[in-house]
Amino acid sequence: MKHKTFFWFILPTLSAMVLFIAFPIVSVVIQSLHVEHEQVLITVQNCGPFGCEDTVTVDQEATEALREAAPLGQFNGLGTYTNRAHLAFAELGEAWNTTETWGEFWTRVMSLPFYAALAFTLTFTFVVTPFVLVLGLAIAVGVNNLPKIYKGPTIFLSLLPMMVPPVVGSLIILWMVDAEGIIGATIQNIFNDPSLSVRASAPLMWIMLIVYGIWSSIPFSFIVFYAGLQTVPEDTMEAAQIDGATKWERMRYVVVPHLMPLVVFITLIQLMDNFRVFEPIVSFQAGAFAQSLSTIIFNDLRASGNPLYGSAGATSILTILGVVILLSPVLVQTYRDFTRKSTH
Repeated sequence: MKHKTFFWFILPTLSAMVLFIAFPIVSVVIQSLHVEHEQVLITVQNCGPFGCEDTVTVDQEATEALREAAPLGQFNGLGTYTNRAHLAFAELGEAWNTTETWGEFWTRVMSLPFYAALAFTLTFTFVVTPFVLVLGLAIAVGVNNLPKIYKGPTIFLSLLPMMVPPVVGSLIILWMVDAEGIIGATIQNIFNDPSLSVRASAPLMWIMLIVYGIWSSIPFSFIVFYAGLQTVPEDTMEAAQIDGATKWERMRYVVVPHLMPLVVFITLIQLMDNFRVFEPIVSFQAGAFAQSLSTIIFNDLRASGNPLYGSAGATSILTILGVVILLSPVLVQTYRDFTRKSTH
């Protein structure tokens, strides 16, 4: 293909990528380098029958004029990235120099909002993703081996968590784990502790959020793996069976290698989705026990009276960098496998 022809062929795609991907990211980067203007304060003297009193108040007109003159705010450079609400380099250095044990240091680090959110985000990501892969494949294999008459209803039931809106699903589970719900009451009976409540315990709330994440994501991996199982070559499976391979050996040496591209695909999607966990925390009203990077951005944008766009932008860029770091090993391994196959 001629260069000119290729250019006109690729131009619409490049334009869409610049308009909908590159431009928003660049705008967020620029916003993250600025902070909001401080309010202009003036002193007003109020005089009455008993004398005069000075009162400090906000000059709304001057503050608004300042914001109109520089809508992005004051230039702060990388100061937003390194302040206490984000990477907190100064606080980390102080904690390192003033603590004597790893436990004390970890406690100090977890008191910083960004690292507390990052800890939950990584825990959620690295627990939910493997469970979704393994359970999704197990359910797909089980459904694939069912008699044809049972496959339709079973597939429908397996996809129900995907059909239910996330907010509705999480609210239903929240009611079930309440002290008067079936799960909450069962937990109290098992541990013989009437005061035990999922909604009042940070570890139990983390477990509940992770269980919900697995439950809501399994249908996606199940349906992808089930579609992939329909493409496994029957002659290869029959040859393995004639050679005496057991079901487990056929699964390990034939089915799983055949589905490996789908494993990579689901892993990439799940890593990105789980690293941006947001709906379960809001729906479960779990903000007191768990925060993620996405909920920090949400809280910054909802700051009453003065949204913190610069802080939200900095957290967004750090989230994007985190996703890139998470995906790098999978992408590098996929590229090596592709390169190795293309050279043979």
